[in-house]
Amino acid sequence: MNRQHRRPGGTAEHQRLAEATGRLEDGLHDANPWYLWGPYLSERAWGTVREDYSDDGNAWDYFPHEHARSRAYRWNEDGMAGISDIGHEFCLSLALWNGVDPILKERMFGLTGPQGNHGEDVKEYWWYLQGLPSHALLQWRYHYPQAAFPYEQLVAENARRGRDDFEYELLDTGVFDDGRYWVVDVTYAKAGPTDILMTISVTNNGAVDASIDVLPTGWFRNTWRAGGEQNIPGLAADGDAVVLEHDRLNGYRLRAAPASDGTEPRVLFCDNETNIPKIFGGDPITPYPKDGINDHVVAGAATVNPAQHGSKAAWWYHLDVPAGHTVQARVRLSGPDTAGSSGSDWAGDDFGRIAALRQSEANEFYTAIGPDLDTEQMRILTQAAAGLIWSKQMYSYQVARWLDGDPAEPPPPAGHQHGRNTDWRHLDAFDILAMPDPWEYPWFAAWDLAFHSISWAHLDPAFAKYQLIVLLREWFLHPNGALPAYEWNFDDVNPPVHALAALRVFNIDGGNDIEFLERVFQKLLLNFTWWVNRQDPHGNNVFGGGFLGLDNISPVDRSHLPPGTTLEQSDGTGWMAFYAEAMLGIALALADHDPVYEDMVIKFLEHFTLIAQSLKESGLYDVDDGFYYDRLTDPDGTCESIKVQSLVGLIPALAAAEIPARNATRMSRLRKRFTRRFTALGIGGAQSWRIRTDDDTPRILLSVLSADQLRSLMRTVFDEDAMLSDYGLRSLSKKYREPYTLPGATGAVIDYEPAESRTAMYGGNSNWRGPVWFPINYLAIRALVQYGRFFGTEATMAYPTGADAESDFFEIAQDLADRLVSIWLPDADGRRPVYGGTEIFQTDPAWKDNLLFNEYFHGDNGAGLGASHQTGWTALVIDLLLHPPKHSRH
Repeated sequence: MNRQHRRPGGTAEHQRLAEATGRLEDGLHDANPWYLWGPYLSERAWGTVREDYSDDGNAWDYFPHEHARSRAYRWNEDGMAGISDIGHEFCLSLALWNGVDPILKERMFGLTGPQGNHGEDVKEYWWYLQGLPSHALLQWRYHYPQAAFPYEQLVAENARRGRDDFEYELLDTGVFDDGRYWVVDVTYAKAGPTDILMTISVTNNGAVDASIDVLPTGWFRNTWRAGGEQNIPGLAADGDAVVLEHDRLNGYRLRAAPASDGTEPRVLFCDNETNIPKIFGGDPITPYPKDGINDHVVAGAATVNPAQHGSKAAWWYHLDVPAGHTVQARVRLSGPDTAGSSGSDWAGDDFGRIAALRQSEANEFYTAIGPDLDTEQMRILTQAAAGLIWSKQMYSYQVARWLDGDPAEPPPPAGHQHGRNTDWRHLDAFDILAMPDPWEYPWFAAWDLAFHSISWAHLDPAFAKYQLIVLLREWFLHPNGALPAYEWNFDDVNPPVHALAALRVFNIDGGNDIEFLERVFQKLLLNFTWWVNRQDPHGNNVFGGGFLGLDNISPVDRSHLPPGTTLEQSDGTGWMAFYAEAMLGIALALADHDPVYEDMVIKFLEHFTLIAQSLKESGLYDVDDGFYYDRLTDPDGTCESIKVQSLVGLIPALAAAEIPARNATRMSRLRKRFTRRFTALGIGGAQSWRIRTDDDTPRILLSVLSADQLRSLMRTVFDEDAMLSDYGLRSLSKKYREPYTLPGATGAVIDYEPAESRTAMYGGNSNWRGPVWFPINYLAIRALVQYGRFFGTEATMAYPTGADAESDFFEIAQDLADRLVSIWLPDADGRRPVYGGTEIFQTDPAWKDNLLFNEYFHGDNGAGLGASHQTGWTALVIDLLLHPPKHSRH
């Protein structure tokens, strides 16, 4: 993470973030001390690639949810409301039992990819309400049914439903119908970097008295079994504390005070070891395995260690809570040199005072970065930020060792050793990363991470820079220059948005950190070259790339074409123009400080113009329709345009940059070295609309579209009967309510699907056939800002298409941003579009102000869809709130 947080601000949180940080593997002691403990614990480790050692690569079946309580993980850990140290060696989270469930609630339950009628899907309700980037404050809320959790019912009913049916949700089972549930709030407030105060509040929302078991649980990640280590860390009872015995964390104490109703907790111990007889039918490692505490609490089994030591421990509260009342438990995890490690009043008045202080500091921090926001906008900002912060995860994955197996374990089957990710043996990750969704996507995704970084730049620029730097380091970036896409298939190709993200982060942070910009630029040069060499099949600057993150947006599977068939992609080529333009922007910024980079200015302006010219000559733009389409070429040379109006055809318009006078002057000075390219682009030629002059100094617009093409394309994009919805741009035109079939291609059909996908392409769990997606909407808004900066009020168009009034590009950009933000804002009736027709979310005080940030949104009504905690790229709403397009006008 970069050296210094430069954002203006004098709050206590800004001061905490100002301390230096370093890469984890270079030395944990180099990290900002406030980062030493954080929300690094995933919410799902089962069903992931890293835990899959199967022969056929079926990760969901190899390590299902039913195994998670009994089987030690190899690379990761999971839990509810969890934190861990930065090395991910000791974890602390929450377990609950309502007295009737067959198992403790230790982790969120959901359906696997094959089980869900629209792919994997979590079936729980929880929210991130507050968070500070330093983790000095974290708040989490969960609604837990008092009736038996309907595990089997959820699996069976979703299995019965098909892709044309709605998903069957936990609310649909009726377990919340009479209000009989627990509201569980967990707050972590740090008294210091190594002194963490955990407050657990359970509120009986029902109309009758009820009992609940609350078990704050700590354990060591099992790092010893795979390596055959003899020095196994331990936990042991010591009076009113559990003491950590560990090389690096020795002397930490985990204490639990009597609950607010006087209930004394009991401490239980077992080992974080697999229950071998239950899972594999072999001999036990220990009589007190990983599920020992579960079996003891639920069934009274003698599976906890009476000697009171092990590698997993829980403080067990059995609480009787009257209807409508709240009981609170206090837990403290303290290092050996902190005040919280000694003294009899460790859970007294100081506990509440510190929590109140951290809440006050959080209010001050968010007010400082969003001083002009109203109450509802501030709610969106703080909860979106909380989701980002809670989605930080420790990502540990050494691919070579995962493929070959561990030295103390039997080798994996042959299919595993020659299956997924075999070309990425160099990848050796041990880093804190921003995850897209800690349950559905508990692994990094390359293009998601770029968008995360933009939002993070407003909260903690150092962490934002670290995300981009680490993804480009040699332990991630392939030697051939490719970026790893995501855990399920590092070889997949994601859109090249990282140069734009780096430039955006640089500017949000004040535009001074040249060292950061140089570091990312040098590595992005390798990646750009990989794109040029690998994704341009004919060497004509018309690029492919496959699905490019847009999953099922086409009637054909763009990543798996028939043999001999090629696909020229308007989005692939548009993305490369976008990439070249962003690299040019970085080169211009660096050239301000070092003229050596003027060579790179020439290189990327030239490459941009080559791509722009190739796109112009490619035939991918349909003059009659005024839109860009992909083109499919069969082995016999027959070409067919895929005439589908979707975000694919919008991508070329994203490659837009207004070059201000200061930089335009430099480019003019260098002009003799690439006059032909300037002429090809139309600068200085007949297309003088690309140049504006202020006080005899030119400004230049770099765009692959002509003025007429821009207007024609935007008429389709801004048509409310096509792509413009009340909540942003749809991913596919609404006109495909009547399906489109690719001529001559049986089964190559696409239709407008505003909600969940009805196709199995890419697992069927994400849908680019109609819903509103934040990342492309965000890039469209930023492109419109560039057009607005260039044209000002000189260029206007009817907006929406067909309207009597005309708007300039700034006004259009702001309206699009407002439509996106309105997804979470209550309307005149107090209803939030994000919650659609789910009545309890719209009207119940215990639900309606807890916000979710979904993966995508219904194309007609804005309801949240897909992953429910996707505050990765959906947190771009932070940038729209803190840097709205209207502020770019001046």
